Amino acid sequence: MLPGNKIYLRFFTLEDASERLRLQLENRAFFEKFSMERQESFYTLEAQEQAIANQIEGREKDEEYQFGIYTKDDVLIGTINLFFVARGAIQSGFIGYFLDERFNGRGYTTEAVNLLVQYAFEELKLHRIEAGVMPHNIGSIKVLTKAGFHKEGLARKNVKINGRWEDHELLAIVNPKD
Repeated sequence: MLPGNKIYLRFFTLEDASERLRLQLENRAFFEKFSMERQESFYTLEAQEQAIANQIEGREKDEEYQFGIYTKDDVLIGTINLFFVARGAIQSGFIGYFLDERFNGRGYTTEAVNLLVQYAFEELKLHRIEAGVMPHNIGSIKVLTKAGFHKEGLARKNVKINGRWEDHELLAIVNPKD
């Protein structure tokens, strides 16, 4: 568990599948504005269990680290993920997150990003974390800049979202100890 002031992060277990499904179903329209295309089967308990199993395996292989974002009273309000972890001469990963729309604007995502960055730099010893955000997602860009990420450029038509290739602002943070 990674404790913060308003929230905490913890790895998902298979027992969390029903809560993950609830979060996804309650925020489906909101999350789909910003995510890669999802099949209808994504919105099943079995799919959430399989996703958690895959993430546990990814963590064991040092490829990805996904956490739930929880309020201090143990309510799952989002997810945050460090993925495409590369070792060797690169020592980097990508960050992605989703927060329940009802909890936006309260600083929870910024705190979650800060906790994940600290974990990535101090525990995983990564050198760099990157993010890609659609330019019109001003809230997410603000979250990342508050957490110390810097804009590095624009990836044109980078990710297919809702059937359309979307541009993404590229942002990154480098471990200050490197």
